[in-house]
Amino acid sequence: MRCSDVEALWDVLREEAEPRDTAVTTHLRSCRTCQAVYEEFEGVAYCLTCLPTAEPPPNLVPRILDHIRSLRNHYRSTAADSLARVESPLGELLVAWREGGITFVGIARGERDDEAREHIERRLRRPVRASEPPAWVRGTVQLFFSTWQVDMGRIDISDLSPFEQAALHKAAQIPPGEVRSYGWIAREIGHPGAARAVGQAMARNPVALFFPCHRVVDASGALHNYGYGVELKARILHMEGYRSKA
Repeated sequence: MRCSDVEALWDVLREEAEPRDTAVTTHLRSCRTCQAVYEEFEGVAYCLTCLPTAEPPPNLVPRILDHIRSLRNHYRSTAADSLARVESPLGELLVAWREGGITFVGIARGERDDEAREHIERRLRRPVRASEPPAWVRGTVQLFFSTWQVDMGRIDISDLSPFEQAALHKAAQIPPGEVRSYGWIAREIGHPGAARAVGQAMARNPVALFFPCHRVVDASGALHNYGYGVELKARILHMEGYRSKA
């Protein structure tokens, strides 16, 4: 019987007048080190029982839930996302997904598979692996180009900040063929002075097209910047039915 074995059975020693294991009893009676540890633990336990009962702060449960979500996302993100090339009216799309939904959409620009994979891994901050796209991924792409809408249940941007998620979800509410300004999105999500931050969220959008940052323009109505060029932005808007008033 080792001292560590006795320490591991401390709860049993506290709850029972005589431990059922005679070896534990024999060791405890003869070992001054274990006796000292037992007395110390017993004293701490007694002091804890004397503390007044405290009500948990009202924000404790939400904080615990947020912590659980962050842990879940951390461990889930260690697994590789799947990646495939999917044909579309705009050409070949690079689409990544995991169990929770599509995590990345980009327009292929002639890069090699390894170059595309490295770029997407930097954007997602986790590995991706080449896979065959399942029917629901192809269906999500087809639905967008036939209706200019997307099933949000098929999209996963849970790794983005709450502000970024709010900005992208508001952009998704802009009707096809229409545009809104960065300032409009900022006001709508409760941050009227954050137009520039909205622009940054659009620039970091990992699910382009589906979260339609191409429908977001500057305060003057100019198409402004777009990751794939203003000409392509104008082309997508034209396909959706947008006609500039300028």
